[in-house]
Amino acid sequence: MEAFYTIQGEGFYQGNAAYFIRLGGCDVGCHWCDVKESWDMDAHPKVEIKQIVEEAAKYPGRMAVVTGGEPLMHNLDLLCETLHTYGFRNNIETSGAYPLSGKWDWICFSPKKFKVPHQGIYAQAHELKVIIYNKSDFAWAEDFADRMNPACKLFLQPEWSRSKEMLPLIVEYIKSNPKWEVSLQIHKYMNIP
Repeated sequence: MEAFYTIQGEGFYQGNAAYFIRLGGCDVGCHWCDVKESWDMDAHPKVEIKQIVEEAAKYPGRMAVVTGGEPLMHNLDLLCETLHTYGFRNNIETSGAYPLSGKWDWICFSPKKFKVPHQGIYAQAHELKVIIYNKSDFAWAEDFADRMNPACKLFLQPEWSRSKEMLPLIVEYIKSNPKWEVSLQIHKYMNIP
């Protein structure tokens, strides 16, 4: 769908320079999604993997973030291999709704209520990032936390349109449950893509 060089705005690597590769296609259907234009896979032209990676290599940062839509609707083996060949550390942001393909340096698993995650994601994810839209989402987040591998980082992130309501609740929740950390969409605060 698009690719651009910016700052990773959320999760474990927030604040780091990153080349984002946003793939078209998503059938998860979050009502609060801020890139609904990514959902229709056929609305976006196919681009050669080598072309994508060569464009990324024009920038000094060597972290690539593959996101969507839902990137795992595609087989990502060759993309990962090519990124590594060009010296990139590769990260993925996924709902986990599909089996993992590709060899990843960092897997950010952000489950959604609209599609059940594939069971293989729990042992492999490095980061669990749960979007908090309602108070009930805290219990939902804990259910996922209990399934993750022990080394997985745990993040709670307010849904952007409800940040004013949810952020104070997240702060209090983390104070009582310090295994969690806050993730903010700092790129939105800084008004950068």
